[in-house]
Amino acid sequence: MAEILLSLTIIGVVAAITLPSLTGNINERTWNTQRKALYARFSQAIALMPALNGYGTLRENTDSAGSTSIEDNAAETFITGGLSKVLKINNICDSDHLTDCGIASKFTDLNGNQKIIPADMLTLNSVMINTTISTASGFSSSYSTLNTKAAAFETANGESILTFYNPNCVSNGNENEWHFVQPLICANFVYDLNGNKGPNTVGKDIGFISVLNSSDSIVVAPVPYNHKVGESLTPQEAISACAANNREHRLPNKDEAASLFVNQFFLGLSYDNFVTSSKKDADSYWYQGFQTGMRNFDHSYASGNVLCIYR
Repeated sequence: MAEILLSLTIIGVVAAITLPSLTGNINERTWNTQRKALYARFSQAIALMPALNGYGTLRENTDSAGSTSIEDNAAETFITGGLSKVLKINNICDSDHLTDCGIASKFTDLNGNQKIIPADMLTLNSVMINTTISTASGFSSSYSTLNTKAAAFETANGESILTFYNPNCVSNGNENEWHFVQPLICANFVYDLNGNKGPNTVGKDIGFISVLNSSDSIVVAPVPYNHKVGESLTPQEAISACAANNREHRLPNKDEAASLFVNQFFLGLSYDNFVTSSKKDADSYWYQGFQTGMRNFDHSYASGNVLCIYR
């Protein structure tokens, strides 16, 4: 009897040690599978939409007393009038009722900090609304637009999707010069694969899908991994560093870097000018500014901050 009790005790101790790790691995595989399936469905749906701009209303009104207000149903109309035509949607919620669509009120960012879910574009990323850049070499540019409220919906597969929308998005800015990526961002979706069940953590059950260009749209869904984050490397060094850590990890291309810029609130990063894997020409690469949204280029020997991703 003593030997049996000792054996059961040992089995219990081993189970207590290994079960959390085993459960975590199962969750990771489940999330990865669900994430890839969600990306595939969104890519197919967006491809069926002829254009992504122009949905809903977004304008500033001034009354006789001089008070201004923004008339805005853009994100909600984008879902009801556009996305629901090409994607199976069960429930739609406006910015005042996001939790009714399974959106958790709080989440944990990439750095482990708990934050409140943003309910408009300004809270998501203020630089998406207004920014100015001026360099020592004399280059200057600015970008501004009206703020839009978020909306949310639930998919037929049970995912909760927080939606940020720019009804004035365009296609293909001046790709050969420095340019803001803000006008290229049409829609940004923050997904929660299991609603508010938890862990509500970026890189696990929470992630994002961004859509660039109003026509012939590009859909990206980079999953951030904080290996090498902030380290200053050249593009080639960064490409090698990401791959050396894990064969599935890589340096984001310029469109994936734009998505990371939009969603930096969920990343919890304070760095600027991240390197990308996208070449402008034989001697230079594209870099993504996080503090301004400016997509700039520099020589291949120039260094910048690094954030590895995987799909």
